[in-house]
Order: sequence, then structure tokens, then C-alpha cells
Amino acid sequence: RGEAAQGSDEEEVEEGEERIHFPESVRCFASIDLNTGECDSEIGDVNEDDCCQNPNYGYQTADGACQSCGPPTWSSWSSWSPCTTLCGEGVRQKSRKCYGVGQSECENPTDKLYVEPCIGTCCNGEGWDSWLPWTPCSVTCGGQGVRKRQRVCSAPLECRLNCTGPTEETETCEANNTCPVHGGWSGWSSWAQCSGSCVSNQGGAINTPSRERKRSCSNPNPSTDTEPPGNSCPGDASQRQDCSELPNCPVDGNWGAWSAPGPCSVTCGEGLRLSSRICDSPAPKYGGKICEGPSTESSICQSPCPVHGVWSGWSNWGECTASCIPQGRPPTRSRQRSCTNPAPSSNPLGRDCEGDNIQTENCDHLPPCSVDGSWGPWSPYTSCPVSCGVGLQESIRRCDSPTPKHGGQPCRGDDRRTSICSTQVHCPGR
Repeated sequence: RGEAAQGSDEEEVEEGEERIHFPESVRCFASIDLNTGECDSEIGDVNEDDCCQNPNYGYQTADGACQSCGPPTWSSWSSWSPCTTLCGEGVRQKSRKCYGVGQSECENPTDKLYVEPCIGTCCNGEGWDSWLPWTPCSVTCGGQGVRKRQRVCSAPLECRLNCTGPTEETETCEANNTCPVHGGWSGWSSWAQCSGSCVSNQGGAINTPSRERKRSCSNPNPSTDTEPPGNSCPGDASQRQDCSELPNCPVDGNWGAWSAPGPCSVTCGEGLRLSSRICDSPAPKYGGKICEGPSTESSICQSPCPVHGVWSGWSNWGECTASCIPQGRPPTRSRQRSCTNPAPSSNPLGRDCEGDNIQTENCDHLPPCSVDGSWGPWSPYTSCPVSCGVGLQESIRRCDSPTPKHGGQPCRGDDRRTSICSTQVHCPGR
């Protein structure tokens, strides 16, 4: 910590056989006005040496004066004092002060006061104006009061010494009429009983019971035989407050509206539909009764069911389209059925019968039909059978287009034909 400070601004603490010196703390400020000598922007209580590590700082001494931490510096000269005489020759003075560590080290340390001659110019006797009127008496009734009057020094600033004596005078005054007696309230009575035993809530409107207490304008009563009469007591003669500490009133439950019926329990035929209601208009609260009665009800619902079509039985087989089986495609026969057992409904729409309403089959049990024979084409003629003279050529046909079957008629006519052929060659003689 360095050398301990000496002098009166230290305290001694004995610890064992050693004596340790601690400087006293001072009120440290961040700035000092060298013209007024006032410290500003207080930092707090710190060690004097620590405060004065910044030469711009200052601290407050034990006598309350502000001491600069900077080097010795003269303040500015003060303003001139008034001249010592109001009229004629006199003197006036101005002063300055040395601030800083080691105040005696300011240049010309004794040069703190400067005096010079002056001439007083207040020779015309200017001073007080006339007294202003008396103020009203401080009381308007009931005896003795006071009143005041004032006067103003209208002399120039440098001549104010011409104004000697007080600026204000006071004297007693009398008010002989009787003072009015203004009314005063008596104490409040005790609170009356609450207007109800619980806080109700009906339809969202909260109704809180209240209680009342009263007071009278009788402490004292306002006077009526004075001029003016006494004032009545200000404020209300009664006071009301909510009994907010009371419990809530029980709210009995009440059923809400029935809901619209739900869907039917069956898609067709006779079933049930359910409606429900809730105990919420209002819901029971604070120990109120729950709703009585059922929360659901049922109603019968009916709707026609669709009728789906069913086939009737098959009819008997019809006649075959032929009495025998011809060559190629055989004859057929058919039978029918109808979608009428029952027929499908139209509203609601029933499903049609599935499958065909006609069934067809071949008449394979019939005998084959007889086939009459028919000639095939003629074959080409054979070559001429002789080498000279004339001969006979031959052409044939077959009964195979078709061949007669199943008792059919044979082909009619010849199955052979001839034609004379000539070689245009004479045969040799014998």
C-alpha cells in the first residue's frame, strides 16, 4: 500500500507488536467547480489517496469544504462587492480561493483579496415604495387574528442599502361575529348482516350479496344559527361493500335441448333412432342437484326394404325347330323363365335377377333326316379307243353330291354317256 499517511486523517490499529496506519475514507467526487468550490458527481467513500489518483477528482474535508485533487490552482475572481458608501468615496473588493493539493503553493499565495476605491452614486435617497394595502384578517369570525402588509425596495441594485427596515408588517385584527360550526362525522357503525348467504350466478350475471354501515353528521352537528351556517359533512352517510368472502350458491343442473335424432339402427324396415341431451343448462355446480330423468330417448323409424328379383321356374321345352337332324347344324329347342318370383321393386330399387331368361339346347335325340342322292359332275370323255376309223368315247358321273342316305332317293338317270369319235384315218383293208 506504500507509506502510511501521517497526521489527523489516519487511525491506528494495533496487531500484535506492529502498528499499522490506515488513512480515513473520504467522500470522493468525480468533478469540482473551481469557481463555486462545490463538488459534483459523488463516487462514494474511498481512501483519500485512492480518490486523488485522478487529479480531476475532489473530496469533502472534515469541515464540509470541497478539496480538489489537482495541483494548486486559483479560482476565478469573485464579483465586486457593493461600494462601502452609498453616496461619495468608498472602496469595493473581490476575492479568489486556491484549490488543490498544497493550497499554499498557488502563485502569490497571500494574494487572495483585491481592493479598489469606488464612488457611491446613490445620492437621491431612492428606497422604499409606499406600503401595499393590508391583507384580509386571518380569521373571519370568533375573535382575534392577524393581517399583513408589504413594501417593495425600488432602488437600483447598487443602492439597496438605502432600504433599511423590514419588508413586511403584521398587526392584530378582530372578528366579533360567531364562527359557523361545520359538521363532523361520527364513527362508522358496525357492518350489518350480508343481504344473502351465498354468491349467485344466474345466466352469467354474478349477484354478490352486500352489507352496509352508516355514520351521522353529528360530531358536531353543523350550526344553523350562524351567518353563514355551518357546512354539512362531506362524503356519504352510508358505505356498502360486497360480501366477497361468501361461498358460491349451489347451482342445480338443468337439461339442455334434445339433439336431433340420430341415424336409424337399420337400413330398411323398422328400427330405432336415438336423441340425447346434456345436463349443461346450467351444469350442476357447488353442490347443486344433478338433472333428473333420462339423457337419451328413442323413436321408431321405418323405411321400405328393396325387393330383389328371383327367377320363376323354367317352362317346359318347346318344339324342336325340325323333326329330324339335317346335314350340318342340328335343330334346337328352348325354354323360358321370368324374374317374377318376386319381381324386383322399383322404390326402393331392387336388384334384377342374375342370368338368362331363355335357355336353348340341340335336339340331338332326333333321327337323321333322309338325304336324296344327287349326281356329281360328268367326268371328261375318255380318249378315242381306235387308231383308225371311228370309235366310241365314254364319260361317267357318280351319285355322290350327296350320296343318298337314311332312306333317301337314289339319283335318277344314267351314270354313263358315250360319244362317237373319228380318227379321220382309213383303216387298211383285209
